[in-house]
Amino acid sequence: MIEALSLPWIAVLFLASALVIGVCGTVMTDLADRLADRTGLGEAIVGGLILGAATSLSGTVVSITSALDGQASLAFSNSIGGIAAQTAFLALADVAFRRANLEHAAAEATNIIQGIVLIFLLMLPLAALVTPEMSLFAIHPVSFLIPAVYIASLFVSRAVREEPMWQPVETDETRTDSPDEEDEQTAQKSTLRLFAEFAGLMAIMGVAGFVIARTGSAIITQVGLSASLVGALMTAVATSLPELVTTLAAVRRGALQLAVGGIIGGNTFDTLFLTAADVSYRDGSLYHAANMQDYFWVVTSALMTATLLGGLVVRERHGPGGIGFDSLLLLIIYGGAIAIQIFAL
Repeated sequence: MIEALSLPWIAVLFLASALVIGVCGTVMTDLADRLADRTGLGEAIVGGLILGAATSLSGTVVSITSALDGQASLAFSNSIGGIAAQTAFLALADVAFRRANLEHAAAEATNIIQGIVLIFLLMLPLAALVTPEMSLFAIHPVSFLIPAVYIASLFVSRAVREEPMWQPVETDETRTDSPDEEDEQTAQKSTLRLFAEFAGLMAIMGVAGFVIARTGSAIITQVGLSASLVGALMTAVATSLPELVTTLAAVRRGALQLAVGGIIGGNTFDTLFLTAADVSYRDGSLYHAANMQDYFWVVTSALMTATLLGGLVVRERHGPGGIGFDSLLLLIIYGGAIAIQIFAL
């Protein structure tokens, strides 16, 4: 039905869905911060698990829908391209946080663990690519390994938070994860009510993600753009808007661990798109159906994650232009990758 519409109407649907995702993401940030305090899990874990997974739902729908349509490249690049875009969002959040380098102020061991896990997960698709094509129940073995590693990392992250073996040095710019006082209206809501509101917003974002998948596929057909370009720079960025909105909102609230954890956790969750897409793709292994333009974004995402980890460990107080060296490098890597994708690949 969407494919039969004219290009202007397709663009309107695409932008409207992106707007819905962005608005829902703003509201979800406040709910996630409240849930972090109510449950005692902390901002880093709630940002990485609950908020990261929720804001990634629309992207999951895009990858599954694209895979079911036989669009392997769109399904793959939407997942990996979103990781690169969301990591670049942290650099924008660093620009917005003027007190100090964001990675310095948001020091948290849990985020470092999640970053290490993310690099490991990004290497698994490359491992699938360089090994013979194989399947179990028409699913590549890597697709079973990705969720297993993800689940194990959640237990490790919880253990690191509860019994840390090392802690970052606190400075005047360091923001700690401490519960906020609730306003009277929020205090009257039960934790179950907060979870219900959160789930309702997730459902709306899922529908918006489905529309973005269909409009993205229609743009590929009508305009003739490559699926990799549309996936990495259109659907991935559109479905990543919640991460941008929630990150900036979290920084404005002072929930810095939630901001960084939401991005890294969301990126880690995004690797599960590959498993979902591989299960949905019925023409063989998704990892072998994807092309080198798609794997270009795997390398880009790994480089950006390694840069982010460097910033979290070095914890530079101030850098060029009032942002950290890591944020500047993130913008250079992502901007360079976009230029290469458009003009060279």
